[in-house]
Amino acid sequence: MSYLRIATEEAYAPAELFDLYRELLPDTDDIGFRSLMGHYLTSDAERPRFVRSRLTDLGETRLSEMDAAGVHHAVLALTSPGTQVLEDKHAREMATLANERIAEAVRKHPTRFSGLAAVGFDDIPSAVDELDRAVNTLGLKGLICNSHIKGHYLDEPRFRPLLEAAEALDVPVYLHPNTPPNDMIRPMHEAGIDGAIFGFGVETATHLLRMITSGVFDRFPRLKLVVGHLGEALPYWFYRLDYMHAGQVAARRYEAIKPLELKISEYFRRNIWLTTSGMPWAPTIMYAREVVGADRVMYAMDYPYEYVREEVRMQDALPLSPEELKEFFQDIAIRVFGLDEEVLTGRAGGR
Repeated sequence: MSYLRIATEEAYAPAELFDLYRELLPDTDDIGFRSLMGHYLTSDAERPRFVRSRLTDLGETRLSEMDAAGVHHAVLALTSPGTQVLEDKHAREMATLANERIAEAVRKHPTRFSGLAAVGFDDIPSAVDELDRAVNTLGLKGLICNSHIKGHYLDEPRFRPLLEAAEALDVPVYLHPNTPPNDMIRPMHEAGIDGAIFGFGVETATHLLRMITSGVFDRFPRLKLVVGHLGEALPYWFYRLDYMHAGQVAARRYEAIKPLELKISEYFRRNIWLTTSGMPWAPTIMYAREVVGADRVMYAMDYPYEYVREEVRMQDALPLSPEELKEFFQDIAIRVFGLDEEVLTGRAGGR
């Protein structure tokens, strides 16, 4: 191939995190956590058994399945819901553990892995410190946020120091889905559509839209944000979002809706990048490239939740030139995550 396939939304979990989740499950009132982790940690069906066995692996099983699919490099991040359902002490401990495990895997396999940092979001000063340590000491390439933090969102003022730190470090925030909080989830859970089929996208799109309309990207104009699943359907709403937001600003209907420096759609072309995790269908990828920009859409697999080798071939077959495919699979990820091409290709002494 004339390009490396860099998969940019690839999940990992320490076994110790699963132990904490199992302790939480019997008594939690979090419907989404019970639905998601209750399934993946207790079901004997083939899919959850496959997923939980792969999530904890950072060695030969993961590498061999990357090889079988033709994936050269994976950007690893702590799986949803990550630290965000844990109490502060455990959240900080699990973030530190996950960051060190991912960094160790990167040291062992520098051509194959890079990683994003987890933090405990309840203690923002320690989260800022851990992000700094993870980037400057461990060499991680960004921050993973598995969407809402016990029903709270990154547009809230208390999270500003963390976003300021990400902007100053020049690393992206990856906004990854989570099951919706209790205030949102009930009608979806009743219908069995609260997870990846629909609920994930609704919740994460809501989070991203809150960040935009609250002025996060006016306050932090150099902040980089990456979102999977081709933007959780928001690119299909651009005209309506821009039109209705302008009308709401003019009408002064909501205290939360203020004038912005740009249109909602324009932040996607300045601050936001999309990945194709779980969305390999050519019509949707090509549409996203058209309305967001070809330089804003990059490849992801969503391993191990979605490990379908044919999806790699589907994206190899996109109606793009060899140069465009190289951008899509390789170069955009290198730029956004600050990857070293010499390390990726083994010219710096990697595996």
